[in-house]
Amino acid sequence: MRIAQVAPLDESVPPRLYGGTERIVSFLTEELVRRGHEVSLFASGNSVTTANLVPQGTTALRLDPNARRSSIAAHLAMLDEVRQQQDRFDVIHCHLSHFQHFPLFETFAEKTITTPHGRLDYSDLPSTYARWPYFSLSSISMRQRQPLPKARWVGNVYHGLPLHLYPATDRAHPQDPYLVFLGRIYRDKRPDRAIEIARLAGMRLKIAAKMDYSNRAYCEELVEQMKSPHVEFLGEVDDVGKAALFAGAHALLFPIDWPEPFGLAMIEAMAFGVPVIAWSQGAVPEVVDDGVTGFVVDTIDDAVAAIQRAYSLDRRQVRRRFEERFSASRMVDDYEAIYASVAAGVYKPEGDPRIVPIAGEGRSDQEWTNGNQISLNSRRGSMN
Repeated sequence: MRIAQVAPLDESVPPRLYGGTERIVSFLTEELVRRGHEVSLFASGNSVTTANLVPQGTTALRLDPNARRSSIAAHLAMLDEVRQQQDRFDVIHCHLSHFQHFPLFETFAEKTITTPHGRLDYSDLPSTYARWPYFSLSSISMRQRQPLPKARWVGNVYHGLPLHLYPATDRAHPQDPYLVFLGRIYRDKRPDRAIEIARLAGMRLKIAAKMDYSNRAYCEELVEQMKSPHVEFLGEVDDVGKAALFAGAHALLFPIDWPEPFGLAMIEAMAFGVPVIAWSQGAVPEVVDDGVTGFVVDTIDDAVAAIQRAYSLDRRQVRRRFEERFSASRMVDDYEAIYASVAAGVYKPEGDPRIVPIAGEGRSDQEWTNGNQISLNSRRGSMN
C-alpha cells in the first residue's frame, strides 16, 4: 500500500529531545516500511527515516538556530505539497491536531485519515469540523473524542513503543529510589504538584522536562520551587538519558490538570517497569491499570499514599502489561486496519457527508455519526 505520513514540523521525526507526536510518527513509519508498505514521510528536513523523506525546510521549527520561521506558513507549504502529490498515495495519514489541512484536502478527503494528537476541547473546533464532516478521524484515546462526539471516528489507536528500543529488564526496586517528572514545564502538566508530592513523601524528585516559555510566568515561578534541595532539574533528555533516568526511579508522577489525550510518558515509564502515579484526568484511566501498572489518584494526599503502595507492585508485571497493551507492533496492526477500511470504501457522498458507512461494516449510519469505533480485530491480515 502507498501511504503518506504527514507530521508536524515543530520537531524532527524522530525528535532529538522532546516531541511525543513526532516520536509516534517515527515508530509508525518505520514499522510500516518494515512490513513492506511504500511510505512517504512529509516532515522536517533533518528527520531520519527508512521511508521516502519529503523534506520540509532544513530543520525542525523549534530547534532552528538560523531564523524565526512562521509555523503557519511552513505547515501550509507542506500541506500544499501533499495536495500536489496526492495521486501517488492510497492513504494519506495526517497527524495535525487543528484540522488546518481540511480545506486543502477536501477533494480527496475519502482517502485521508486524521489522527489529532492534542486536546480537542477548543470552543471553535466543533463548528470548524462541521464544515468538513466527511473527514475520517482516529482518536488516541476514547476520552479524547468527548468534545467531538459526532465526528466521523473510524478507530481508536493507543500509542505504542518498539520493544527493541525499550528492552525488558529484571530490575528490582532501586536501592536509592527517587521520583520522576517527565515531559514539559507547563501549568497544565502541574510539575508544582510533583514537587509538593515529593516533599510530603520525603523523596527526591528528578524533573526531566522542556521549558515551555510560552507560559513564562509559570516557568519563572517553578524555577524558584525547584531550588529545593530535594529537586533536581535535568532539562530535556534524549532516549539514552531517559533510560538512565528510569533505572533508579521508584515511580513516575503524572499529576496533570487537563484533559490529556494520551500521555506518552506514562507508557515510557511502564516500558522500564516503573509504576505510574497519575491524576484521574483525560485518558489516564484508560492508560493506567489501577493497582497493576500504577495508581490513579485525585488528590495530593492520595498521591503521597500511592508512593508507599507502589512498593507492592511487581515491576515485571508492569512491563508485561506494557508489552500486552502498548507495543508499536499492536499500534501498527490497528492503523493498518484503519488504512484497509479507508482504501476499501470510505466515500464522499452527495448530500449529508456525515452519513457514510465503512465498506464491510454492518453498523448503521446513525451509529457512525454517534462516534462509535470500528472493530479493529475484524480487519487483521496482510495489506501489502
